[in-house]
Amino acid sequence: MFLWRYLALLLLITVQVSKAQRCDEFTDLDISHAIIGTNIRTRLLLYTRDNGTCGTLMSHTDLSAHPQFNLSRPTTFVIHGYRPTGSPPMWLHSITELLLARKDINLIIVDWNHGAANVNYFKAVENTHKAADNLTAFIKKMQEHGASLSSIHMIGVSLGAHISGFVGANLNGSIGRITALDPAGPQFTGTPPEDRLDPTDAQFVDVLHTDIDALGFREPLGHIDFYANGGTDQPGCPKTIFSGGSYFKCDHQRSVLLYLDSVNGTCASQAFPCSSYKDFLDGDCLGCDQFGAAGCPVFGYDVTEWRDVLLRLGQTKMFFTTNAASPFCKTNYRVDVMIWNKDMRSGYITVKLHSNGKEAVATIDHKAAKFKSYTETRLFAQFDKDPQSVEKMSLKFSTGNVFKPKYKLRVLRIRLTHLEHMDRPLCRYDIVLEENKEVSFRPIPCEESNF
Repeated sequence: MFLWRYLALLLLITVQVSKAQRCDEFTDLDISHAIIGTNIRTRLLLYTRDNGTCGTLMSHTDLSAHPQFNLSRPTTFVIHGYRPTGSPPMWLHSITELLLARKDINLIIVDWNHGAANVNYFKAVENTHKAADNLTAFIKKMQEHGASLSSIHMIGVSLGAHISGFVGANLNGSIGRITALDPAGPQFTGTPPEDRLDPTDAQFVDVLHTDIDALGFREPLGHIDFYANGGTDQPGCPKTIFSGGSYFKCDHQRSVLLYLDSVNGTCASQAFPCSSYKDFLDGDCLGCDQFGAAGCPVFGYDVTEWRDVLLRLGQTKMFFTTNAASPFCKTNYRVDVMIWNKDMRSGYITVKLHSNGKEAVATIDHKAAKFKSYTETRLFAQFDKDPQSVEKMSLKFSTGNVFKPKYKLRVLRIRLTHLEHMDRPLCRYDIVLEENKEVSFRPIPCEESNF
């Protein structure tokens, strides 16, 4: 009898431990669900630093049932977008891990996959309002229990960006921050502000655009709108339809990967205010004086450091370029070239910076630069990495003309200015560049008269 009682007690303890350790997972559907269609069911999965790898399904009505949900901490909601195949987003684990590493928060993954998994995109769009109403009711319950709306941050991807906007509008723009990652364009482009995300939906709205010519939204939607690589054709993404599904979604998904890089803090992508991507690449928008001593904002998680000045400036469009893979950030230099050729020369410049055995490369080839005698030509060079100290520099001049005679570019002076350390430009004088031949040299600090 004692043995049976002992075994029963052991079984009860095992069951209780198993329950305590059970993790709630994001809904995993498949294409059959998307074809048949599902009814929206919004699930809220809570993660904290104490359970960073094990989600807890939140009650929408009884917050006291979750002692780990501490309302004295800030709360971040992550809201996914359209899921045509029903599978969980590939970035869920990464964004959970990185956000919790950066700050002690309540992190809630909003799982509305039952409303997003539908081959009928229009139905998914319709469901965004239902998901937003559900979230609004939950946040009001949080508020009743003492939560501050100012401490709430919503990160919305694609359709999730507009869901964030609807929630913010329902709460009269009182939530602290909305981060919109490539907000969906189809069915939202051309609609009035109340039918999409807009700057009044939160105290601060920052937006990233990566696919404005297809799945994303072209026009500004926030207090600050970042356009990575002009908002189209992200480096490393397929260029032809023969690449399969990646051709359609790579640019759109890149928004999340860029944001993850910013949360990780591996490197920061400085962006520049400009009216167009062309002017940005031409180096016509490198001034940062309007942002004060902090300089131009960096994209992503830490942009709130510029919040006050951005709110004062009003809606601001910012541009930056990226690498094809992580770390995505580039390092920006201004390159000023003065030649002494008698005739004008047109062509492209490739600059390499060498430091501690590593090489950073910037190819300025978006258009042919025009070099005139004794006239400074300003170029914008974006290097794939940041050399901490430049030991050697290489230049190559090319015209792209295969059948014409080879030209020489007689450089009277070249000046290289790091756009975050503008007080230490590097120069070199009297260099002859033969077309398509790389010339290397050691740069020196610029003479004061040449600043």
